[in-house]
Amino acid sequence: MRSAEILPLRPQPPDFAGPFSAALLSPDAATPAQVTGPHGKRADKRYNVYRNNVTVSLIAALASVYPAVERITGTDFFRAMARFHVRETPPASPLLFEYGRDFPDFVDSYDYAADMPWLSDVARVERLWLDSYHAADAPALRPEALSAVPPETLGLLTFKPHPATRLFSSTHPAVTIFAMNRGAGPVGRVDDRPEDGLITRIDDEVTVRLLAPGDATFLSALLDGQCLATAVAAAFETEPAFDLPGAIGEMIAAGAFSHIEMESCHVEHV
Repeated sequence: MRSAEILPLRPQPPDFAGPFSAALLSPDAATPAQVTGPHGKRADKRYNVYRNNVTVSLIAALASVYPAVERITGTDFFRAMARFHVRETPPASPLLFEYGRDFPDFVDSYDYAADMPWLSDVARVERLWLDSYHAADAPALRPEALSAVPPETLGLLTFKPHPATRLFSSTHPAVTIFAMNRGAGPVGRVDDRPEDGLITRIDDEVTVRLLAPGDATFLSALLDGQCLATAVAAAFETEPAFDLPGAIGEMIAAGAFSHIEMESCHVEHV
């Protein structure tokens, strides 16, 4: 059997990569002069095919990160919107799942989505879902860790967040709209109202929970490193009907924190 001949790669000039990539996301840009075919012939058609494939792959990457947004808008609308974003925002990382972090902000400025003011927040929930999925592993705080703390010192506890924990607040029902459109089930009308959501991951499964009034203030204080007593005071100031046992049970069940520590703190308002 004859051995296959391995041809050496044609050396490229040191300034080849910059012009080659700069024109990839600009459909009207001329083929870079450095891009040539066999025998030095122009390679416009080949470059345009490659340029189109890059755009298509980035649109597909956005669709994989934002499936609820695509379901809400429809495929054609989503692809048109994503194409504009792709042309404005080249990838900054070789990891495709990192692409599209600016997409929610782009949706905010996209004129054709103006009649869906909650759409960008749905996209933000989806981005947080993916970040939670790829976050580092850590054990979740167990209920018995709290039960072992003397009651008189509970207020001094600080809670260390699980790496996958994300907290989200919206002036729109973004969490409910996300939940309805993430799968293939039926959707319905939703009253426009503010919502808070907690995104966590337990055993490789990411969950998004709709929070009760006061819970977001409580969890935000704990995530910022405030002690339990301070977080409780802030929650009651925001929501007089704040359900403390329910909030603690929710954060334990969600795996929002990994461990507890004892700190000294001063509470001005109880």
